[in-house]
Parts: sequence; structure tokens; C-alpha cells
Amino acid sequence: MKEAKYQKIANLIKQSILNNEYKIGDMLPFENQLQDNFKVSRHTVREAINVLVNEGYVQKKKGVGTFVIDEYTKSNSMDNKNIGVIVTYMSDYIFPNIIRGIEQVLKEKGYSLILSSTNNNPVEERQTLELMIQQNVSGIIIEPTKSNQFNVNLSCYSLLKKKKIPFLFINAKYQEMDEPSVCVDDVQSGFLATNHLIENGHENIVIITKEDDIQGKFRMKGYIKALELNKMIINDENIILYNTENQNEKIMHLTSKIINKEIGCTSIVTYNDQIAYIIMNELKKNNIKVPEDISIVGEDNSSLSRLENVSLTTTNHPQEELGQIAAHNLIRLINNVLPDNEKETILKTHLIKRSTVKSI
Repeated sequence: MKEAKYQKIANLIKQSILNNEYKIGDMLPFENQLQDNFKVSRHTVREAINVLVNEGYVQKKKGVGTFVIDEYTKSNSMDNKNIGVIVTYMSDYIFPNIIRGIEQVLKEKGYSLILSSTNNNPVEERQTLELMIQQNVSGIIIEPTKSNQFNVNLSCYSLLKKKKIPFLFINAKYQEMDEPSVCVDDVQSGFLATNHLIENGHENIVIITKEDDIQGKFRMKGYIKALELNKMIINDENIILYNTENQNEKIMHLTSKIINKEIGCTSIVTYNDQIAYIIMNELKKNNIKVPEDISIVGEDNSSLSRLENVSLTTTNHPQEELGQIAAHNLIRLINNVLPDNEKETILKTHLIKRSTVKSI
């Protein structure tokens, strides 16, 4: 649905506030000036101003004008025990276990959790960050959105720093930022998955990995490292990249090539267990058996990998432990006691051998 004019104007003014073009206490241009600037009616301008008033960005003073206020970013109170948690998805896969780990620690320390998700969409990330600021949280644990792309929400993160709201990243971090983080060693994960296939005689190994999240880049780096260590030639055609939007299309294209024998691979390393699960189901529909006809290794050791009809060889993701460490570290950040040498935590992974790899 097309964005209403008044909402678009409200968002543009809001962006100017977040970028410090309008500072706390500044008066916005008069309504007739905004009319001229945006080429809209006075009614549309008033609707836009009302949105900003309702969201706590500005305050009207009768007979004077409209002023930027600090109401939505009140300084943190010692009584405030709310922690924001922003993940890309929360309903399935490994995320419930990560959230469980965070919640365990926060409860022990007397904090409450405010949970939100972005669906790996930068627009939703911005909205969620703004909401967390409005709710006056003491700190935020954030899983970055499209972490292998330029961060289009730097102004929001800059505002968090300005308002002294501590935050840290989990699972990935933006390359433009040097904030505390808790991640899994994704290079090691990709290396272990690939090397296991090589140890079982596989040479023609496909990897399907995510290009808009940094974990995908690092897991591919591990794949390349394993091939080079074993003095194997890297075949560009064996590297399949997908993003959040075209995931299903790329998976179907790969499985179609395997089914129609257009690609001669004997094995696949997948970005995660979810991708492995989808591929295995598609191959099964076409009477291609795993591991008899093709071997597959996932990554993350999710609940999908442990299903009775799957039993997927995978690499481990210490989900609850990651959540617990993130919560502990954020609380230490809030209390200014997190040492510099502990601001970047990288958790080791290991291979979990099950039933989807065949020696050849």
C-alpha cells in the first residue's frame, strides 16, 4: 500500500530530528513554510505534525509554534529495568533458544525483556529502534539486519550513543561499527562443514550461502579455506548466493539443477539447517536420496537437524549460551564494568556427525 503523504512528511521531519538537523528546543518551520517545502496542503502538514506530536518528537505551543522536545528520549532512570531485544526473527529456528538464554539472565538480575523482530528488513529495524528509544529502555541486545550491507540506520545508532543507551550485537555486527558483540565463529563453522565432506572423499562440493548477512560471507570464507587447505580448485559455479528476498527462488533453482543432472556435485554445504531441510525435502520428492545420492551438511544444530527423518550432520550453534553471555555483557555495559578485552566474544563451534554424509 502506498504511504500516505502526511506520513511521508512526518517521516522526513523525524529523520531530520534524528540526524540533528533539528535539535532539542528548535522550532520547526511554520505550517505555510512546510506547505511550500513539501508542495502539499495545510491539512496534510497538520496531519504530519500530529503524527510527530503523538510519537513524542515535537510539542505544539499555541500562538508560538512547534518545537522539538526530548520527551521520547528521557534519560535513563535507575528504576528503569527494561531491556530491549531485537532479533531478525523470533518465532522459529534457533531464535527461541537464544531468547531463552537472554531471558534467564535478565530475570535473575531483575530486568524485564521487551522483544521485537525486524524480519531482516532495514525499515522495520529503524521503526523498532525508534520504539525502543521511546520506551526508555536501559539497554538493547540487537541482531543486525542485512549485516553484510551498508547500515542505512546509522543515525538511529548514533542517537542511541548520544542518549547513552548501551547496546551490543549478537550473531553478527555491522562492519561500520565497533560496538560490543557476541557471535559464533562462522568461518570455523563453514570450514568444519566443508572439511568433513573432503575427509569423506568429496571433491565437487557446492555451497549455498546468504549474501546479505555477514554470517553467510564468513561461512563461505570457511568453505574456501577448507578447499585451499586441501589444495583443491575453487569452482565459481559451485558457490550459490541468495538473499532474504530471493531465498526460495535460489533454492529451487539449485535443486532443479541437481534433479536434472545439470550440476555434477556430490555434496552440499548449506548456510544453515533450514536451507538443508528444504533442499532435502525437495530432493526426496524427486526420489533423490540423502546421503546415498548426495551428501548434505547444515550449520547451527537447530531442532530441524534433529528430526527423526532428517538426522542432519551439522555444526553447533551454542544458542542459549550466546543469549546468556549477551545478557551478562549488556548488564556489565550498563554498569560500566565490561572490560575492553571482553567486548568482542566469539564462541567456538564443532561438528556434529549424523546421517547425511556418505564416504565416497
